[in-house]
Amino acid sequence: MFLITLIAFVYLGAALWLAVYALNSWVLTFIYWKTKKSPSLLPENSSLSLPTVTIQLPIYNEAEVIERLINSVIKLDYPSHLLQIQVLDDSTDHTAKSAEKLVNNHRKHGINIDYIYRSNRTGFKAGALEAGLKTASGEFIVIFDADFMPPSDFLQKTIPHFLADSHVGLLQTRWGHLNDNYSPLTRAQAIALDGHFGIEQAARNQSGLLMNFNGTAGVWRRTAIDSAGGWQDDTICEDLDLSYRAQLHGWQCLYLRDVVAPAELPPQLAAFKRQQFRWAKGSIQCFKKLAPSVWQADLFFWTKLQAFIHLTGYLAHPLMVILLLTSFPLMFLTYRVDFPLAYLSFMSLAPPTMYATAIATLYTRTRVKRFSYFPILMLLGMGIALNNTKAVIEALLGVENIFRRTPKFNLERKTDKWQQSPYRLFTDRLVFGELALSFYAFLTVVVALENGNMFAVPFIMLYALSFGYVSLLGLWEIRLPSP
Repeated sequence: MFLITLIAFVYLGAALWLAVYALNSWVLTFIYWKTKKSPSLLPENSSLSLPTVTIQLPIYNEAEVIERLINSVIKLDYPSHLLQIQVLDDSTDHTAKSAEKLVNNHRKHGINIDYIYRSNRTGFKAGALEAGLKTASGEFIVIFDADFMPPSDFLQKTIPHFLADSHVGLLQTRWGHLNDNYSPLTRAQAIALDGHFGIEQAARNQSGLLMNFNGTAGVWRRTAIDSAGGWQDDTICEDLDLSYRAQLHGWQCLYLRDVVAPAELPPQLAAFKRQQFRWAKGSIQCFKKLAPSVWQADLFFWTKLQAFIHLTGYLAHPLMVILLLTSFPLMFLTYRVDFPLAYLSFMSLAPPTMYATAIATLYTRTRVKRFSYFPILMLLGMGIALNNTKAVIEALLGVENIFRRTPKFNLERKTDKWQQSPYRLFTDRLVFGELALSFYAFLTVVVALENGNMFAVPFIMLYALSFGYVSLLGLWEIRLPSP
């Protein structure tokens, strides 16, 4: 009896904790509507008043997209004598030869572009960015990952904001999508990113909460990087780490919701899971590293609480796994433990509301079609819980970092293919664990029906379908022919 009581308390605790993250979606959506505003447009500055800018392009085995990246960056509208471009290459394949050739060709045509190659990946992306700073001449540092295609007016819409306010140390723009209509998987990812950039980032920034640099499509004041301690490689979310350290050092962040830099979404489930694994592990690493500084900082309690929720957001996934695992034994109780679901189930409406709000405010003609893929996002969000739980556990246990890149395939049209790319990933073994959890959830549904616990059936069935969707999609990718 003691064991079953303990399981019930674990279940209740996990449900309440998970409800906090759901509730925060309501909170951020409310904050967004209450403080909805955009930074005022600034008058154009003459070329004489513009500062020097260094654009850093960190790459690692990006043969499929390197030409697209460099060609889009050299088209940026900015005085050439004030602009420096750095291609920071850690590649171990033929990307290095292609990138160096592209750089040399552009240099012959008068473009101030440098090729910086490292024979090792010390510090991974953080190490590459830090190495580039040693020869960076710009007062401002702009970063684009290999999957981005910045618009030509990107600098004209961002740099003036720094000139208007010397306290701004970081500016983040919104990620757009190059291939969101490629497949149901990319459409679901687009919804998730639109929720983050359309509501979460906007709400945090507009209300003075701590926010994060997203690693790309943003601008840094060089002095902000240096004063905050520079790029550090003790986490694999160096972007989140530095942005928090900069804000704790007094620098302000600015988010421009209306400036959009399009990027390629991962079309392969294994690539998406790898990306999520890195973000989950890195976020929890940053929580372990930064939490003491945040709580000791001279900030409002509300700001500290929101930072805690922000940094620990990926704990939602192990909490989901705990809820599923504890549900089965609780189905045999003679008394009901519906409380967390019966009285907190309205929390499950918070994420759909946030995503719907983001889509409604970001798009016009395609709102309904975009949101129609939200059920896929629900399945995907719950189905990767085991993948991200592993990432969280590694972070908590201090498992050594390995920065595994998310492969890019240069996909912009539905007819483009990734299946034969040498960068295609093999499905990880967690797919069998996800399949097992799907069967476990189905078994729990059967027991719930037999015991008359009808209220629990929809929630547990969602687990079964989610893990089933992710595992079967992963198994389908296994059967693809080798590139």
